[in-house]
Amino acid sequence: MTQHRKGLVLDFGGVLTTPLLPAALAFERREGLAEGTLLTGLYLDPGAIRLTEELERGTLPQTRWNEAAAERLGIPPDNLMGRIFADLRPEPMMIAAAAAARRAGIKVGILSNSVGLTPWNLYDGYEVETRYDALVLSETHGVRKPEPEIFRLMVRELGLTAEECVFVDDTEQHLAPAAELGFAIVHAVDPARTVAALEALLGVVLT
Repeated sequence: MTQHRKGLVLDFGGVLTTPLLPAALAFERREGLAEGTLLTGLYLDPGAIRLTEELERGTLPQTRWNEAAAERLGIPPDNLMGRIFADLRPEPMMIAAAAAARRAGIKVGILSNSVGLTPWNLYDGYEVETRYDALVLSETHGVRKPEPEIFRLMVRELGLTAEECVFVDDTEQHLAPAAELGFAIVHAVDPARTVAALEALLGVVLT
């Protein structure tokens, strides 16, 4: 007999929001940058990667990240993070599925590599502190995905074990460490497919 999971752990950006890549491409068009400039300048460059890791750990303020990233891109720094992700929107199917899971008695937590809360707050309008059973942001704890400790923090907050939980993330490299700890994992590529996978793992209807 299949043992269904009791907890659901969700990444935020790209899972409870629309995908990150289309938003980044729209930003490049607005700023007059060549396609791929953002990825190459900020997410493939070793120095820029270190800056983002510091941001996610809470050791670098978002304003400082904006300044450093803007210098690399050759554009103004004002609210750069907010400008990059201005086109992000809530993903209604996943938000509804998370609410349905909670109604069915599943504990639901958000586990997010955060990007600072000022001047732009990724979580504004999502009621993350009231709609979910636990919220673990990387900057609050000084640890980030894919480091195993942040997953351990999450299950402690939920009062469950990793073996009782499902973890959903759109970033594939974050999934393997969770699986090694005992989580069932779902790679979020398409909301409908993600919800179908969760229904099978949790044993509840989410639509």
